[in-house]
Amino acid sequence: MSDAQDALSSPSAPSDEEALGLVRSAFRFARAGDAGPLARALDRGVPPDVCNENGDSLLMLASYHGHLAATRLLLERGADPELRNLRGQSPLAGAAFKGDAGIAALLLEHGAAADGAGPDGRTPLMFAAMFDRVAVLEMLLARGASVDRRDAAGATAGALAQAMGAQRTCARLAAQQSLARAT
Repeated sequence: MSDAQDALSSPSAPSDEEALGLVRSAFRFARAGDAGPLARALDRGVPPDVCNENGDSLLMLASYHGHLAATRLLLERGADPELRNLRGQSPLAGAAFKGDAGIAALLLEHGAAADGAGPDGRTPLMFAAMFDRVAVLEMLLARGASVDRRDAAGATAGALAQAMGAQRTCARLAAQQSLARAT
């Protein structure tokens, strides 16, 4: 049994060294989607919003890697769905980039901002648009994400989709803008 596993199963409070090992293990569990061991690490005192040297939280890693059970666990344990990493990226932006509609829906259900933007002004809708992630794009539009928001360079989701050659999302956003103009 590893030191981290020993720390997980020990009923007493961990030493500083054991605590660091426990936190490191929690990051491995989140990245791998090992919800059971992750729950035990949280039970042992690992904060759900702890971040690594890149500013990635446990939630960022679990959601980015598509681990629904680990993502749900972290959200149920109080992880902040708006906690951004050092690059200003949110878990929802990561899910939009990856095109994971299940993770995106879960994050939205737990308070992630459909139209939240990082320092670069890019929203989850922009990431979904750029990478032709139609299902996530539709979900974000249904939650009120704006097609008119601009990033720091002045580009909209439609312009970013066009620049990336994302034909399906480009067409969908053009239709959304036409509909908005007609009303």
